[in-house]
Amino acid sequence: MSERQLFTFAIRICLALGLVFCICRVGRRGVADWYFRQESPTSVQSAIQWERDNPQYYDALGTFTHFYGSTKNLDASVPFYESATRLSPCDAHFWSDLGSAYDWAGRTNDALSAFKRALRLFPNSPEINWRFANFAFRTRRIPEALDALQVVLVGNSAAHRDVFRLAASATRDNRAILQMLPPQASVFFDYLNFEMEAGNVTAAEQVWLRLLQLKLPFDLRQAFPYLDALIQHHEPDRLVAAWSTLAERFPAQIGPLVNNSNLVRNGSFEHDILDGGFDWRIVPVDGAVVSMDLQDAFEGARALRIEFDGKRNLDYGHVLEYVAVLPNTQYRFSGALRVKGISTDSGPRFQVFDAFDMGKLFLSTENTVGTSGWSSQHLEFKTKADTHLLIVRVARPPSEKLDNLIGGTVWIDRVSLTPEN
Repeated sequence: MSERQLFTFAIRICLALGLVFCICRVGRRGVADWYFRQESPTSVQSAIQWERDNPQYYDALGTFTHFYGSTKNLDASVPFYESATRLSPCDAHFWSDLGSAYDWAGRTNDALSAFKRALRLFPNSPEINWRFANFAFRTRRIPEALDALQVVLVGNSAAHRDVFRLAASATRDNRAILQMLPPQASVFFDYLNFEMEAGNVTAAEQVWLRLLQLKLPFDLRQAFPYLDALIQHHEPDRLVAAWSTLAERFPAQIGPLVNNSNLVRNGSFEHDILDGGFDWRIVPVDGAVVSMDLQDAFEGARALRIEFDGKRNLDYGHVLEYVAVLPNTQYRFSGALRVKGISTDSGPRFQVFDAFDMGKLFLSTENTVGTSGWSSQHLEFKTKADTHLLIVRVARPPSEKLDNLIGGTVWIDRVSLTPEN
């Protein structure tokens, strides 16, 4: 056999051996992966026997050992996580898992070192920063914890409430939490609503003022839940102040609604309804459809139209507006109304009452049924000493008759509330 033939034969032998080695390795890896996917401590240990250099297997075994292991040794999972970081020293998640394991075992300094390594490798990871924040709060590293939570919030995590809850439980310093918030209006509103739901009106107002101070861009409707919460907490002064600020910030949307001689905003419905704040609100309900009529207005170009489908005995009060007023003051209300084919003995009318206590003030215009042209409804009244906020609404109380299903259409226009001089 010539040297050339021997050389060719040797190459073929090497290629064959290499192919066999690769097949064996792929086979072992496939078997290991099969065991790993069984997701049990025993199966993961078997996976390691077949593929000893896969760091993912050691990390998973560490987790199984911690959560499902029978041993009371808090250090039991540590060696597995250490093996994972040794095999893959640039994987931030393995270092984070090791930090948690050290923390479970009471090895605080080692945990801090492992978490720091993880953060150097992946500084913007919401998950790693969340785990580090929990560790930092437990070890009284408050500033570091708040910095880590800021990264979590920047990462657009859906768990904003969990972040706020953790920060609030760890520190009562609302100003420190405000400094933690990233300059994103959506995060500020989430935190503001979180404080309002907890009943912390003063803290929520601090968030609101900070949001305004930073001049962060936001949509007008993002502020409506805050305004509604102020109403729920009986805070009319804060409500008026917030609305005035919004009017300055959104003059194109709120400015046209304001008429100094009429406290009812957008009383003639010439502008789009904002459905919040001190503008009209329309609450959807089965049995009634609300729309704008561009042909049959009492004045101007538009009127509000409510069509009842004749299938329900509705207790209706779903078109309304909050109006700020002064106590001990005489007011005059008026509104134009037209009806067509209103059935039953109970038809639409206007109602004006104290937003917090109907027992203090409740007034209603005449009941209107059948078909009639435009008519002006009027009320005169004096607010009580502690009345600051009214509700003006279009209402239809349920009928007590047997034939009680309301059908037909009502048009509303030129609604006004003015103080009497």
